[in-house]
Amino acid sequence: MRIFGISIHIVIALIFAVHAVRTQQNMYWLVILFLFPGLGSLVYLFVVYLPSLRQSRGARAATRAFSQFVDPDRAVREARVAFDRAPTVAHRMRLGAALLDAGNAAEALEHYRAAATGPFSSDPGLLQGLARAQFANGDAAGTQETLERLFAVHPVARQQSEPALLYARALAAIGAPGTRAAFEVALASASDAAPRCLYADWLATQGDDADRRRARELYAEIVHDARHWTRYARDHNSEWLQRAQSALSR
Repeated sequence: MRIFGISIHIVIALIFAVHAVRTQQNMYWLVILFLFPGLGSLVYLFVVYLPSLRQSRGARAATRAFSQFVDPDRAVREARVAFDRAPTVAHRMRLGAALLDAGNAAEALEHYRAAATGPFSSDPGLLQGLARAQFANGDAAGTQETLERLFAVHPVARQQSEPALLYARALAAIGAPGTRAAFEVALASASDAAPRCLYADWLATQGDDADRRRARELYAEIVHDARHWTRYARDHNSEWLQRAQSALSR
């Protein structure tokens, strides 16, 4: 039994050693883990491993989801208190973002518009937030105009996933001739399945057979890639996966 206990300690130490190497921890952790496999593993668990889990993207998303479920108005409430105490542009933008995420697009737009009239009117974060609020309120033309201002003062934003996709959606909503090119840019900078699905939705409405074939290819890519997604990726892209599956079944 004693030998079995020692083996378990060594196995656990090996697991933590692999984690230490993959996450590029200081090499002294390897010395601690192998010289003192039992105590060293325990220390590594609380000092490194558990904190790293809390900082992971999946853990942060789960924490946000749990907080939203328990207290859905917390982010708006805290942002409103901060703005009431100090009505700065940063606090107004924070409140606007919280309102937008909470589904109150109309009030969010009011705050973004107020912030955009001041000296920070060309701030990239402000312009992107304003464009999001305009699109959420059904103002696709205003979204296009705001994003083009953003691209003029901050050209790299044109290649970033969120503003690139929002720009493509705005052009699609108003039937602008640059829609196809905008979606291609959004695809090139994609960080999830949304650009592929939304581009496929747009292509499917075009009259050309080649466009409809391309749409089915994009839907099929989403379904195929979903087999290899992590749990976080599957949860994050669930809407787009369902839409792709539904489109392929038609």
